[in-house]
Amino acid sequence: MERPFIADAGMQAKIETVALCLKNRAGVRALLAGLLAKLHTPSVDIRKPFTDITGQTSDDNYSGRYYDERHIQRLVEKPYNLPVKATTAFLTPGFRTKNVVLTTDVKLGGRPAEMYEVLLKIFEDIQQDRLTARSAMDETFRLLVIERDQRWAAIQKLVRDIRRTTDHLPLSAEATVALIGQHMACKYSSRIPVLVVAAAYRAAERQLGQTVRKLHPHNAADKQTGAFGDIEVTIAGADGVTTAYEMKMKAVTIGDVNLTLQKLANGGTSIRNYIFITTEPILEEARSYAATLYEELGGVEIAILDCLGFLRYFLHLFHALRTEFLEAYQDLRLAEPESAVSHALKEAFLTLRKTAEGAQ
Repeated sequence: MERPFIADAGMQAKIETVALCLKNRAGVRALLAGLLAKLHTPSVDIRKPFTDITGQTSDDNYSGRYYDERHIQRLVEKPYNLPVKATTAFLTPGFRTKNVVLTTDVKLGGRPAEMYEVLLKIFEDIQQDRLTARSAMDETFRLLVIERDQRWAAIQKLVRDIRRTTDHLPLSAEATVALIGQHMACKYSSRIPVLVVAAAYRAAERQLGQTVRKLHPHNAADKQTGAFGDIEVTIAGADGVTTAYEMKMKAVTIGDVNLTLQKLANGGTSIRNYIFITTEPILEEARSYAATLYEELGGVEIAILDCLGFLRYFLHLFHALRTEFLEAYQDLRLAEPESAVSHALKEAFLTLRKTAEGAQ
């Protein structure tokens, strides 16, 4: 694992530029898709990942999006936790509707520009037989595995550091709310409200007699999963969903409430409580409108709560479980795939928690 699969240092550096570009993980997915196509059908031109290229025959074209979505996607969905983009590279601005031969003079327009320029140079090197697709594929995976393992080691060190500080009082409820609020203020934190509510139910599952169904992937639409919300709660021993939560990183509107009415009309017969959790201030008109629907819906209640307010009330109601909540949140956070919660966001939480607990 320590020795590169590519002897030429310059070629190896090119692969590293694309594989380890932390600002944009689309490049490595496009690279893997192109390499897989070339290995599968050596006659294709790796620079032609579009089936409809103006002025070109289709004899040596291929669908990069097909290889990406059909095969590379499986690597993302399996528990390898490789640091790659969650969705196809071919719907990102750098590749969308290009339909041109990707020679080194093409400007893909994605950022960072250097990574895209190097990617096209790799394609050119492979097409001109200066680099084999097999060695490029092996080296890309080697670098991804090393990066994954280094990230995991860093996470485990932080977890151990936190466990060493257990000789003090547990964080107060208010300090815990402040900690989650700091984490929520980090970039790309849209998954946090889901994990906050799920962790609350996990911590108090025995007391509540209710449990959260398995969480769906963060980028899965309700239509795909058949879910009524981002979180579905059932009574222990029962099958039907009694409470559903829908998370919003924006203010909940009357339109959002009306969409929920359609969902409930289309099969949500067991739901008695539908709750919006928002990270933005609650609009009074939406809250008031939702409150008027109780009788119309035959006893189904729709409510709008703010995320930190929900958490604050829960932690004071179940004050003895505040540490259990924090542990459940941390476990859920670390278990999320890289595609849903970035390594940086996981590290940020652990660092914030270590600081908060050490400050007591």
